Amino acid sequence: MSTTETNADTPLIFTAAAAAKVNKMIEEESNPDLKLRVYIQGGGCSGFSYGFKFDDEKDGDAKMVTDGVILLVDPLSLQYLYGAEVDYVESLQGSQFVVRNPNAATTCGCGSSFSI
Repeated sequence: MSTTETNADTPLIFTAAAAAKVNKMIEEESNPDLKLRVYIQGGGCSGFSYGFKFDDEKDGDAKMVTDGVILLVDPLSLQYLYGAEVDYVESLQGSQFVVRNPNAATTCGCGSSFSI
């Protein structure tokens, strides 16, 4: 059974599939203190792109917890990710983290960049 903790101020969905993949990565690094950060940066063919990295929690971060795994989002990125879903998918094309963002007006073909 999956558990997700999100409060009303940070409505971002961090799926159980994404949490399971991050948990596996954390185990491979042998560092249970790692937290995944999703962020927005300029660039990509549509104007903005998504980034992921392991990072420490900083003041002002939104924090989502699914199955004990923590996803962090900085306040600037959160305004573009509000209401989005961070998932992990495996398909014939490969496996990757996917952001389903209702705020994106357009996305590129690969799904890694968007515009508002």
